[in-house]
Amino acid sequence: MSLLNIIVEGDPRLRQKAHRIRTVDDSIRRLAADMHDTMLDAPGIGLAAPQVGMLLRLIVVHLPAGYEKPEDPQHTYTLVNPEVVKSQGRVLGYEGCLSIPGWTGEVPRSRRVTVKAVGLDNRPLRIKAEGWLARALQHEIDHLDGVLFIDRVEDKSTIQPIPEDEEIEGPVEAAALAEG
Repeated sequence: MSLLNIIVEGDPRLRQKAHRIRTVDDSIRRLAADMHDTMLDAPGIGLAAPQVGMLLRLIVVHLPAGYEKPEDPQHTYTLVNPEVVKSQGRVLGYEGCLSIPGWTGEVPRSRRVTVKAVGLDNRPLRIKAEGWLARALQHEIDHLDGVLFIDRVEDKSTIQPIPEDEEIEGPVEAAALAEG
């Protein structure tokens, strides 16, 4: 697989709405595999096709086992044309983004979501998620509509640089310091 270049804020492709994928073929599967490798190398827990300059409705998400709580299982998804079809609750949490490196901000998100999508086998699927997985899915789906986490921050004073000397354990995409 190949590592792709992640584009950063200021690139107009990050603000455009991505196009629906009509059918999953080998080129989409190859792009998804390259996106997954790029996300892990960055390191991150999610990546949307617009972040690598492809205006397609495709996301990858990977939360390692124990990401939120020690007993949590690993979650790895590749989703074509994902959309949130149900949401519940509201929670504030800090997010970062591979396309806005070095910054974080407090973002309100739904506590629980149900996401409808198509898998790489062209079959429909539904994911019920909460916690960091719900946050990551919402964050990546936002990218498909040209929305960045900084657009969702209600209290702009929470947007801050991540100190260079501060080490963040684990990947930082759609997740960072603490969930409130």
